[in-house]
Amino acid sequence: MPQTDSSPPAAPVGRRERKKAATRQAIADAALRLFLERGYDDVGIREIADAADVSTTTLFKHFPVKEALVFDEDADQEARLLAAVRERPEGQSIPAALCGHALRYRMAAAGDDPRFTAFFALVDSTPALRDYVQAMWMRHAEALARAIAQESGLPAEDPACAALAHFALEAPRAARGHHDPRESITRAFDLLEAGWTSLTARP
Repeated sequence: MPQTDSSPPAAPVGRRERKKAATRQAIADAALRLFLERGYDDVGIREIADAADVSTTTLFKHFPVKEALVFDEDADQEARLLAAVRERPEGQSIPAALCGHALRYRMAAAGDDPRFTAFFALVDSTPALRDYVQAMWMRHAEALARAIAQESGLPAEDPACAALAHFALEAPRAARGHHDPRESITRAFDLLEAGWTSLTARP
């Protein structure tokens, strides 16, 4: 998918790691270009490998399934999400930290950028990608719920942590198409903040 964060994870340091990262990016870029030009279902793996000048074996080393080619930043996105909770400034609440993260994502994926408009249209119109993104979303929600529980001193299975994670991830998605996405996200997190504060303040 298009880059969505102005502060990407640290670049690989070794020559071999840099080469692997460059190859992975070339494959992802070629795949997305072809998918946007012709549609996800009409592009084959061999075509993508040829466009990126790699073998299909190399492609599958980086992307085990075709759907993963569209969501090449999956692991980085989850890492940033968890870092927003674990590395938030002292005194900042978890909902406030997640709101800031959501707003940064929204600014990067601004509606006036045609790359993101085309990307979301591709996902929304392709059943295989909709199913994949739902499974990816669930993985992120589970990881986020665990991080929230750890940071809050609550049991890992606490339903409040799962609920906060669920709605925190849903807020940016729900804001898509809203006339003022920033306001939509902020209002959603105001509600989450009030509920979380009330719950954690209980004796």
